[in-house]
Amino acid sequence: MDQKHVFNGQTAWFRNRTRQKGFTLIEVMIVVAIIGILAAIAIPSYQSYVQKARRVDAQAALTEMAQAMEAAYARNFSYEEQATGPADTGTPSAAILRSSSVDFYTLTISAAAKNSYALSAAPSGAQVQDQCGTLSIDNTGQKTATKGGTAISDCW
Repeated sequence: MDQKHVFNGQTAWFRNRTRQKGFTLIEVMIVVAIIGILAAIAIPSYQSYVQKARRVDAQAALTEMAQAMEAAYARNFSYEEQATGPADTGTPSAAILRSSSVDFYTLTISAAAKNSYALSAAPSGAQVQDQCGTLSIDNTGQKTATKGGTAISDCW
């Protein structure tokens, strides 16, 4: 349907045009760029929080194991014979491990003697990339973190 319009004394004929709906290519490209920028910022930050949460799980497991070692010492007057491996090292026994299972760390008794012990949690799987590396605790309560032989602070 045509309509007649008059502008400044001149007649113009216009058709009723319906406006097309949708997005232009530029608008779509801007949205894709914004999503890319947000993803580049958010993904590393998210991974950092996930690694920290897993590290906290390992710290809790080590603390529970240390408590179980102290309970074993109170019963036997020795930290020995609490691991399944030779020389009182390796995987902790079921009495020591109890509910201390951690998916991204390998829990071990790294040393045990009559009056001392050392427990460690070595990262495995996706947690290997964590900045703190292997977490340790000993019978004096000293907590350490090492990665590549270097002590790391601020991990406990």
